[in-house]
Parts: sequence; structure tokens; C-alpha cells
Amino acid sequence: MTTAAAASGDALADASLALISSLQHPSGAYPASPTFSAYAGYCWFRDGSFIADGMSAAGDPSSADRFFEWCSSVVLDHRDQISRVAAARALGQPLDDSQMLPTRFLLDGSHGSDDWWDFQLDGYGTWLWALEAHARRHGRLPDSLADAVMLTVDYLTATWDRPCFDWWEEHTEHRHVSTLGCVGAGLEAAIAMEILDSDRADRAEAVAREIRMLISAEGVTSGHLTKWLGSSAVDASLLALIAPMGYLPPDSALTSQTLTRIESELAVDGGMHRYLGDTFFGGGQWPLLSCFAGLAHAAMGDHSAARAYLAWAAGTVRDGSSLPEQVPDHLLAPDFEQEWIDRWGPVATPLLWSHAMYLRLRSEVSR
Repeated sequence: MTTAAAASGDALADASLALISSLQHPSGAYPASPTFSAYAGYCWFRDGSFIADGMSAAGDPSSADRFFEWCSSVVLDHRDQISRVAAARALGQPLDDSQMLPTRFLLDGSHGSDDWWDFQLDGYGTWLWALEAHARRHGRLPDSLADAVMLTVDYLTATWDRPCFDWWEEHTEHRHVSTLGCVGAGLEAAIAMEILDSDRADRAEAVAREIRMLISAEGVTSGHLTKWLGSSAVDASLLALIAPMGYLPPDSALTSQTLTRIESELAVDGGMHRYLGDTFFGGGQWPLLSCFAGLAHAAMGDHSAARAYLAWAAGTVRDGSSLPEQVPDHLLAPDFEQEWIDRWGPVATPLLWSHAMYLRLRSEVSR
């Protein structure tokens, strides 16, 4: 990396830290984007957990602390709902998806009134993973979070095998491998925290083991992970299971073949698409996904490739210091771009998740 590029990266890192800090709500929640019509005023467990991980790794652990406290408060507020879901599972009584927890909340932790594609499980696993990674990084796990961790384990062990919406709020009829991996990583993280009672620890271990067996049996084809069980396609969300989540070991053949297949289908000149056939805002390239690819390469020891992805992400900056959700440089479905602009306005800019993933990758390659 040249001196000029390093200085530019320093400026973007500083701007990213400042942006996320300035927009974090007093409750601890991170707004997905401050101005984008469909995201403003909402916090996702998934996005927020990766944002907290980025802040934790980049030198602002107190910001991550506040987010995890927000997660805990939201989970505790839903104690009765989680208990009903867990009891129905134990009795073999089917429940409708509408009785599951929402995937996003208003910044004060309450439910919004806007319709959304709401039943998603990955975020609840991701917050457990991010919390354990943060505690390991900084040596602190507040006792006040223990009840929320245990309730989340109850929820995930009762729901893990239900089809649900994926990261992209699509295809609710499938069981998605990235979702299963996030749930599995979360349960394994909860076990590693050593705060579960013996019954919960046993259930978490049994389900985590079953998830790994299911992915191996039905979520792998031609040596790589797939978008959902029984599919042969790939999705860039799978990159998170390599890094930063570490659900796949970096030295395994499955890891290398998954990364190779994703890059061969979805990466163009450093920019990463979500999946083939994507039409959202025309199916552009996502800086945060390029950062996930860079983290995967860094985990596998290729810091040159990781820095190349970091540089591409930095090059997507708009208005001096704002990273967007996606860029239209290589659209997969250009005929659909205007449809989404008419519906929701221009692409979300800034997207806090993009800034956080830039911070996370930069902290990794700067070691």
C-alpha cells in the first residue's frame, strides 16, 4: 500500500469511526442508515452485530458494549414470547412465523409499524458470536447479559431448523446455509462463554452439532457451500462463515473451494455481488461483501488479496466520506435499477454496515 493510499485509508477509518459513533442511538442501537427511506430509524441484530464487531476491533469497545446492552434489553423484553416459542417446540405444537421474533426494531427497542420480511434467525446467532468475540478481545463479559444470552439460546434451539428469510429478506421457503452457519456459530459462542446452565449447554451443543452435520450433508455440493440446502448456487453471505465468524477453518478444502467458487461467480475487479440473479437496485456490487472477501483471504494468509479488496471498498466512497450499500458499476440487472429508486430513493448512503466492515478489514490487514 502506498503512503498516499495509507493516508487516505486512515482518513476513511477515522471518518467511519466518527460516523458510527455520532449516529449510535442513546439506547445503544445502530441505525442501518440515517437517511435511506426503508432503513432509517431501524436497527437489525445482524447488521448491528457486525457493526459492533467492527467498532470493537477498530478501537471503540465502549460502543460495542452499548450495542450488546441494547440487544440484551430487546431480548429480555421478549422473554414471554421466547418462552411460548420454546414451550411449543417442546410439545411439538407448530407455530406460525408471525409468532417468531422480529428481525429489526426501532432504535428504542420497540416494534415498528412498517411491514417487513420479518422472520430471520441469523441475527440472533450473530449477536451471540459478536458478543463472545468482543469479550475474548477485550476480556469482559458483563454478568448483566447472561440472562439474554440464555434466552437467545432457548429461542435458537427451538427455531433453528425452520425455513426463514435469508440475509437479503428473500426466499422464506428455504433453509439458508449462511443462516444455519450464523445460528451454529452463535450457539458455539454461547457455549464458549461458559455461562449456560447444564441443560442449555447440552441443548446448544446438540443443536450446534446437528447444524454442522446438516450443512455437510445437504449444504455442500462440488466441494463448496451452497446458498440454501439442496441448491448448487452460492451467495456472498457465505463469506462471513469464513471470516470474521471463523465458523469454517481457514485451512480446509471446503473453505478454499467455497471462496474460489464465490469469487469466480460474484467478484468483478474487486467488487462483490450478492448472488447471480440479484435484481435489487439492479444487482450492484457491495463494499461490505468485498470486505468479507478480504477478511476471508486474510484468515487464509493472503494479505495481498485482502488489501486489494480493502482498496476497492475504499474507492466506492461517495461525498467524500460515505460508503454506500452498493455501487452500480457492474449491474447484473440494470433494467431493475430505476424500479427500486422509484420505490425507495437512491441507494442507502451512508450504510453503517459498510463502514464497519471497512474498519474490520482494515484492522485485520493493519496488524
